Amino acid sequence: MFAFKVNGKEIISAEDMGLMKYLREELGLTSVKNGCSEGACGTCSVLVDGKLTKACVLTTAKVAGKSVETLEGFTEREKEVYAYSFEKAGAVQCGFCTPGMIVAAKALIDVNPDPTAEDCRKGIRGNICRCTGYVKIVDAMLMAAKILREGTPIVSNDKSGVYHSVPRVDARAKALGTGKYVDDYKIDGMVYGKALRTRFPRATVLSIDTSEAAALPGVIGAYTAKDIPGHRYIGHLVKDWPAMIDIGETTRYIGDSVALVVAETEEILEKALGLINVEYEELKPITSPAESLAEDAPKIHEKGNQLSFQQLKRGDAEMALKESAYVVDMTFNTPATDHAFLEPECAIGIPVGDGLEVITASQGIYDEQREVAEVCGIPIEKVRIRSAYVGGGFGGKEDMVVQHHAGLLAYLVQKPVKVRFSRAESLAIHPKRHPMEMHFTVGCDENGILQGMKARIVSDTGAYASLGGPVLQRACTHAAGPYNYHNVDIEGRAAYTNNPPSGAFRGFGVTQSCFAMESCLNALADKVGISPWEIRRRNAIKPGDELPNGQIADGGTGFVETLDAVKEEFDRYWNDPSYAVGLASGMKNAGLGVGVPDTGRCNIAIKNGKAHIRSSAACIGQGIGTIMLQVLCETTGLTFDQVVVENPDTKYTPNSGTTTASRQTVFTGEAVRTAALQLKEQLDKGRSLAELEGELYKGEYSFKSDPMGSDKPNPVSHVSYGFATQMVVLDKEGKLVKVIAAHDIGRAINPVAAEGQIEGGVVMGLGYALTEDFKLEASVPKVKYGTLGLFKSTQIPEVRAVLVEKNEDSLAYGAKGIGEITTVPTAPAVQNAYFNLDRNFRTRLPLENTFYRKSK
Repeated sequence: MFAFKVNGKEIISAEDMGLMKYLREELGLTSVKNGCSEGACGTCSVLVDGKLTKACVLTTAKVAGKSVETLEGFTEREKEVYAYSFEKAGAVQCGFCTPGMIVAAKALIDVNPDPTAEDCRKGIRGNICRCTGYVKIVDAMLMAAKILREGTPIVSNDKSGVYHSVPRVDARAKALGTGKYVDDYKIDGMVYGKALRTRFPRATVLSIDTSEAAALPGVIGAYTAKDIPGHRYIGHLVKDWPAMIDIGETTRYIGDSVALVVAETEEILEKALGLINVEYEELKPITSPAESLAEDAPKIHEKGNQLSFQQLKRGDAEMALKESAYVVDMTFNTPATDHAFLEPECAIGIPVGDGLEVITASQGIYDEQREVAEVCGIPIEKVRIRSAYVGGGFGGKEDMVVQHHAGLLAYLVQKPVKVRFSRAESLAIHPKRHPMEMHFTVGCDENGILQGMKARIVSDTGAYASLGGPVLQRACTHAAGPYNYHNVDIEGRAAYTNNPPSGAFRGFGVTQSCFAMESCLNALADKVGISPWEIRRRNAIKPGDELPNGQIADGGTGFVETLDAVKEEFDRYWNDPSYAVGLASGMKNAGLGVGVPDTGRCNIAIKNGKAHIRSSAACIGQGIGTIMLQVLCETTGLTFDQVVVENPDTKYTPNSGTTTASRQTVFTGEAVRTAALQLKEQLDKGRSLAELEGELYKGEYSFKSDPMGSDKPNPVSHVSYGFATQMVVLDKEGKLVKVIAAHDIGRAINPVAAEGQIEGGVVMGLGYALTEDFKLEASVPKVKYGTLGLFKSTQIPEVRAVLVEKNEDSLAYGAKGIGEITTVPTAPAVQNAYFNLDRNFRTRLPLENTFYRKSK
């Protein structure tokens, strides 16, 4: 028996168990989030006798006689102040880290009521945020401290409509821990499921014996591939990923499932998994594309080891390079990296009649509906997918990793089944950023005017296709950069290996090819004897110019303006020997493009006197729910309190496609505007929402693009492009001092949210440049959450976002996608800064021999 206090109440725990689990499962305190269970992320932060502590490293025995305080135990004034400050400052994005951040903020402010920004950064140094880049969290802490110190009353006077910095529609619920992520749901009669994973990345499964596990008391069922009633192979585009590996088949990576178990408790479940006997014939894994594409390589998939070949040729690159005054010819390497979203994957399958309901946290509920139905062998209309809050995605929650298993097990045992990844499982199983090897040759004339480029890109797509084909496409279509020249020869190959799969990740292949191209451009500037800024200004694409892929830049193209926005600061640091400055630019598409059908949808339902926004567009931290709210209010004149934004749900919300390719603000934003215009017609006639009860207004927006290889003189590859220039400043020791990120975003629907996207993307890009790596040994991950190299609050420099707004197009009120491009130019800007510091031209990420990482 262990006695202690929780939020002032006496508690007695009959057994010694993990404190985090006790607080969540026994007391239902959902502000305490399970992010890593390693003491590395801070999502489970609590106060123990007033001291900031991580609940996952404590047990009920260790807190005996002590007082534990969670966010639920704060005073009402504290809750109000912290929630207001975090939502007002724009410090809440996916929100999974936010309760832990607020607990850390209170721990600091209670002892230091007037902290500095540096104090705040130190106060949250044990808490990771993958979304915000910490900038606005520090702003929120300073705001909360001031309000508490001065006793200021809280008055909200937020404006409705677009172009205003309004708090996110879900910020308060996320901040206070009352908003539900999947793991926060408790369903009557819920049991637990998990897959047994292979011991080897590549091995033939000779036998599987589940009998001992099935006989264990408390085990409800143990299943193998032969028990799958529907289609065993899944995949959004290429159905090459088995829900379970069958006897006689060969595993393809360490995350492959060989059996599934359902049990009454998680403890029984873990014991049962250990009782399954699998006999393997271990085989040597194929660890690189070079091995995979060799003529004598064993086939990973029956169709061969090359997943995709992409080609983009325009003009005569060979002649242009031959006639160039200066040429750089280099090979670049970028690593696999993990999305490191704070919320590990989780799904709950619930049997409903002869169908299923699945609660998930993904980037596309209609993809899940289709694939769950296929695995279970039931009609798609029998599967309902409901989205909880999503604790970060960045592309990493597009694939099926737990959703299909939760649905399948619930269907088989006819009980609600929760399938939840540990952080170790998440790291091993879900797809990563594609490692790439890229050989680039780029030439310019004596004045630095680009003449042509040639690129050969090889991508490691890992064990399964995932989004490897489209990622390679984007790497190729953007490889030439946002410049006005037309001789390009680009080829790309994606190869299967026995490494963890690679898939969608913020930047979607462009982070990799931009690193190569922008580094080459900086090398050319050095050869010509002009600055990195000047070579870009001379070649920058402008409205009416032709991009290297042939598309004509539209009137809203603001690339030049992003360069001009950093010019004054660039000149200042470029001419100051106390600093080293680096520069890079980039572009990123909005929408799927390249001939792929692409549609955004939204319905506005009038219910109980309010306008309900219904769309499947997933909010993964970027704030699409708030964007939809602002667009509706701007169009109709309604106020925020007259609108409800519903979570994605295949029963009610129309298919608006996956949250990917920086598309939702443009496509779903325009769909909302279209539906809202219909509602406005009725309101303009003097009808009230009460009088419109039961009405439904449907909005849809589609864009037709041209495929790669189109024979049109000027094909339209994408609906729009965002452009960016980022400037990085180092001190003489190589420590980051400042980043200025100027982004052409069309128009900022919500400026503070747009800034937050940029700040978060920049910090993610700094990690990609300097510290992040996903270590593998013989295709087996050798990482923990705490060793991924994620940037912490105390490592970030000053980050200043500059919003360039010149787009006058009415489409989605002029907005462009911002989520992905924010990370694209950061790594080459850092590389350039280090080159200007020590004249060592680095071609591999993460950069070696820096302030942040020494060579090994």
